[in-house]
Amino acid sequence: MIVEVCANSLQSALNAQSAGADRIELCSELGIGGITPSYGLLKKIKELLTIPVHVLIRPRSGDFTYSRTEFETMREDIVQCRNMGFEGIATGLLHADFSLDLERTGELVELAGEMIFTFHRAFDWVKEPMSTLGQLEDLGVNILLTSGQQKSAVKGLALLEQLHLKTSKCVIMPGAGINEGNVNAFKKSGFKAIHLSGTQFHKTLSAAPPIAMKSPAHLKEDIIALTNPERIEKIVKMVK
Repeated sequence: MIVEVCANSLQSALNAQSAGADRIELCSELGIGGITPSYGLLKKIKELLTIPVHVLIRPRSGDFTYSRTEFETMREDIVQCRNMGFEGIATGLLHADFSLDLERTGELVELAGEMIFTFHRAFDWVKEPMSTLGQLEDLGVNILLTSGQQKSAVKGLALLEQLHLKTSKCVIMPGAGINEGNVNAFKKSGFKAIHLSGTQFHKTLSAAPPIAMKSPAHLKEDIIALTNPERIEKIVKMVK
């Protein structure tokens, strides 16, 4: 069984490698579901890791329905990862009605070329999982990362097993909430790969900072934050 560790930093990736992980999915900001890591992090990862690394291609948090310019950014990120020699990418695209964005997913599969292509947990929002799996297989997707459309892979095990039995080309990789207390359930079910972060939190400050820098409003998945041009124009006029 392949153990893929979702690493949110260079140190996390190094820790996973030293612990015997088979592969890394590299991202930034796990708290918002992950976004594409910076060029600097990608460069250091290539310098210091020896195990395969798949890079998350996600230009922002929120939903998985992307604008034209966001999609172009994703394409550029995939080309960069391919040119840097990464073994794979993980991404996912949906329409606003939670159906698979078939056309643009196909474009990214083609662009990825020889890299392994993982369709990530955007799949857990689709309304027709079985037929969507067939579409992903037809596109040439190599791996499907999913929790079985539940908050955790343990709760989604029934659907995960159905997907595993149905697929003929695509590796079903359970992920979300997998740990040392439940991993044997996935081993017994015959899955070829699992995905987990193995996260432990480390205190870095002796006291809480005086003000918070995070905004709960930015964590909602049915909205995205965009600069309002009218507001900026008004403020510019006020101060210039």
